[in-house]
Amino acid sequence: MIPMPSPKVKIARNEKNMGFAAACNQGAALSSGEFILFLNPDAKLFADSLAISVTFMRQPENDDVGICGIQLLDESGHVSRSCARFPSVNGFLAHAVGLDRVFPRWGHFMAEWDHAQTRDVDHVIGAFFLVRRAMFEALGGFDERFFVYLEDLDFSRRARNAGWRTVYLADAQAFHAGGGTSRQVKARRLFYALRSRLLYAFKHFSRAGALSVMLVTLLVEPFPRSVMALLRGSWSGLKETWSAYGMLWRWLPQGLSGGMTR
Repeated sequence: MIPMPSPKVKIARNEKNMGFAAACNQGAALSSGEFILFLNPDAKLFADSLAISVTFMRQPENDDVGICGIQLLDESGHVSRSCARFPSVNGFLAHAVGLDRVFPRWGHFMAEWDHAQTRDVDHVIGAFFLVRRAMFEALGGFDERFFVYLEDLDFSRRARNAGWRTVYLADAQAFHAGGGTSRQVKARRLFYALRSRLLYAFKHFSRAGALSVMLVTLLVEPFPRSVMALLRGSWSGLKETWSAYGMLWRWLPQGLSGGMTR
């Protein structure tokens, strides 16, 4: 027997998958609290996860903190590298050809930092994404063109541009498995990740920078990805890579006609 939810819980059932950004906006609109917590389905709160982070946000000296993330522990109990720098054109290009694996500082993930201290950061991943409602509404919520991936990064950048800080709080913890339900749909997951990259580039970079990211993503990146799949002996990985790029090429006319540039 499925237990009935608390009377305080509101459940929205959609007839189709609207995407992560749209669903988060829908959920936020149904709530009324001072803060909004976006929590991934593969994340779990500990007893004091929320209390510590909300207390931190309510301290007068943190009135300009619009977004708060906390330490995320993986399935092995290790602290995940969950913070990132805002991507640059060069950072996206380095990631596309795999150079950020050799030179982590070239990419936007802060893999070189142990995440053991509280500090201001550009971005905390959306697995635990605590925001002020007033700020969220003022910024218009998440950009729903991002079906999944990078909608939180785009929001963090817009928050910074509006004068808000983002803080990684090491005093609180939660569990995050990573990957979530998208583990089972690798080709489509890659397609959405690549599509969101192009959307982000055209929204936040110069025209020349965005075009550079698009050309390298479409014409260069498939080949190092294919080589890596072959070196691993993964024929399924090779198939999924080219399936994802096929979806991306088919979507491209729609993106160029309005989705990426409006």
